Amino acid sequence: MDRQLSTLMLCEMKEFASFSAAEQRFIRRSLDVGLDRGEARQLWARNPAEALEIDAQVRRYRALDLLRACVPDDDAADEAQAFLALLITISSSDLRECKLAGFDAYRFLYERLIGAEARPWLVSAFCAAAAQPGIHPERRKQLLQSISVIDVTAAGWSIRAPIFYPEWVEKVQEAVN
Repeated sequence: MDRQLSTLMLCEMKEFASFSAAEQRFIRRSLDVGLDRGEARQLWARNPAEALEIDAQVRRYRALDLLRACVPDDDAADEAQAFLALLITISSSDLRECKLAGFDAYRFLYERLIGAEARPWLVSAFCAAAAQPGIHPERRKQLLQSISVIDVTAAGWSIRAPIFYPEWVEKVQEAVN
């Protein structure tokens, strides 16, 4: 791996490390579900309620292949309706789980689930999903305030694909001396 890619990967790892433990866990679980990286239910469910959440997420994320295939150009607003409708639906379900505290974690997850091409649409989808009536008003306020002015007013978006995809890490027993 060249020096520039190493630097970019370290930046992505550092960003991931800045998220709360709950956000990190949800992102890893969601990537396992969305990218079909093994048996997510067996790996991530700590109780029957979480198993049901994961089952529902598996059903929602079946639409990711369609989303990946129909990401519109960032200036093709007329082609965006179906894409955004589906993205908002999936996003609002993820936000209702209350495991993503803000836009940065959401963006980190979704640019890996869908691809870098989705970046121009993520602010719009996040705002619409966060503003859904099913989200408590205080949480809605927290989510919407998490979007930076830089994200809202970006003149353009990088098309560089993400490099770092966090995965499950097995707990290692400490050696007792």
